[in-house]
Parts: sequence; C-alpha cells; structure tokens
Amino acid sequence: MPPKLALPALVVAAALVLTGCSTWAPGNDSTSGGLSIVATTTQVADLTRNVVGDTSGVTVTQLVQPNQSAHAYDPSAADLTALGRADVLVINGVGLEGWLNDAIDASGFHGVTVHSDTGITIAADAAGNDVTAHAGDAAHDSAGGNPHIWTDVANAEAMVRTIEKGLSAASPRRTSAFAAHAGAYGEKLAALDAWIRANVDQVPADKRLLVSNHDAFGYFTTAYGITYVGSVIPSFDDNAEPSAATIDRLVSAITATGVKAVFSEASISPKAAATIARQAGVAVYSGEDALYGDSLGPAGSNGATYISSQLHNVRLILRSWGVTPSAVPAELQ
Repeated sequence: MPPKLALPALVVAAALVLTGCSTWAPGNDSTSGGLSIVATTTQVADLTRNVVGDTSGVTVTQLVQPNQSAHAYDPSAADLTALGRADVLVINGVGLEGWLNDAIDASGFHGVTVHSDTGITIAADAAGNDVTAHAGDAAHDSAGGNPHIWTDVANAEAMVRTIEKGLSAASPRRTSAFAAHAGAYGEKLAALDAWIRANVDQVPADKRLLVSNHDAFGYFTTAYGITYVGSVIPSFDDNAEPSAATIDRLVSAITATGVKAVFSEASISPKAAATIARQAGVAVYSGEDALYGDSLGPAGSNGATYISSQLHNVRLILRSWGVTPSAVPAELQ
C-alpha cells in the first residue's frame, strides 16, 4: 500500500488551502516572471534540470532526495508547500510514485502534470504484457509494471523529449531555450548509450550476467543484451523482503550460471546481498561500489547525475566481468 501522509503534513496542506494555492494554467505565465517546477524522483529531477538549463526565471524543486527510496518516500511539510505552489509537476509514472495522489490532494496542487513515461513501452504489466504509456492512461498507475524506465538510456532520451514538450507547452515564451537545452543534453545521452553498447559488446553474450538487490535493471539488461539472473529482492519495490526460499534459489542460480558478483544498490541495505554472495562464494559490490538504482547519489558522489550514475554502474559491471572499460568521451566527463 502507498504510504499515507502524516498528520503534520495534512495540517500544512490545510493551511495551504486556506491561504490560497496555485491556479495557474498552461501557457499562463505572463503575470509572473517565474515558472516553478517540482520533479518527483532524483532521476526525473536531473533530466528536468538539464532541460531547464540556465533558462531565466525557472526553478526546479526535487522531492525525493539522494539515496532515498522512491517507493517509500513520505513528503515533508516543506515538500507539500513546494508542490502546492508549483506551476508544473514532472513525474516518472508507471506507479513508481505510489504516494503521489495523497501528496497532490494534501498540497492543493492545481498546476500541470508532465508524465515523463508517455510513449515508453512498459515491461511486465499485471497481465504479463507490455503496454505503452500515454498521459492519463492506467499504465501510469499500474502497480504491476516495472517503473525503472530510466535504466535504458533510450528511454531517458524519450523522457527528456517529453519533459521538453511539457515545459514548452507550460511556458511558450521559453520554448526555444528548453528545446536548445534538451537537444544538447540529448546528444550527451546518445553518446552515453553508444559508450555503453561498445563496452558491453566486448563481452561474449553468455558472460553478460547480472545479479542486483532488486528488480530495478530490467530495461537496462534488455537494452544492452545482458542476462538478468536474479535479484536479492524479487520485486520492483525495494522495500520488500526476500524469503529463505528466494535466497536459496538465487544462490543456486548464481552457482549454476557462473555469476561472479552480487551487486548491492546505494539506496538499499547491503546485508542481504552480502549474505547471498558469501553463500554463493562470489564477490559482493557495496558501499562506494554499489549500483545506483532507485536513486541517484548526493553531490560529489559517482552517482550525482543521471549520466555519472550510468557510467559508474557500467564500469562496475564490466569490472565484475573482468573487462576494463574504454575511455569515456570528453562530453560525458
């Protein structure tokens, strides 16, 4: 069940309603020089900031903080205040923000929502099929779909285009600036995708094996031809707990396939991953060598941005396969 907002947050929300919330409408940015954007997750916020760039009068507020689970996030009073005053809300979608409806109701948000998953093929819905997300469709709220769409760089490129269109519709006078920034960032993402493919392709297909903390890398492994052997937590939600039977099955799978390492994730406790790695007799990657999955890292870390997190993850995975990655293109450094 999505977390319910705490009483203090609801009190703040009531105060917002009494003092008046945003009644902004698309394109109605002529009476105020600014455009206030709230983005939900660390990845969506980073993509949004790259679309905004140095555009004058635009602010981006990020709700989920570095190394914080997007599944278990509980908005603070300050978060609800920012949301209530926002002109635009940018979300990941695919049910990742299970807390979002409560937050919107509590904050009194009346702006425009940009669904960054629009048009992306969503893997494994409740019926086991792929569905394509369209704004307003149930795909955005499908608890059975894999919400970790950004792990495939091509999906991140699509998300950037959707965010750029949404912000341009919200503030037409800034369209050219948003388009320029999105185009420049899109070129970096294309270079990132090419670098990942060139490095992964060095490795024989039967050696491209991955085990991680939870089911966060399905789009990544599909995009780059990697076999996802299993996860410590066999769930899209990083708050789930593995059973003893699950652990036994994963240890057996690691042994049978020849997996060399188990990867923890920066936003999840590494204890279970370490236990499984020890039982299977393989390496465990944790701490500074953990993958960035549900969340980016803090400023100054290897996962501070979407691009740096992908570079970090791929370098570590290649290392676990015994491969030295090629030099990173200058535009990505």
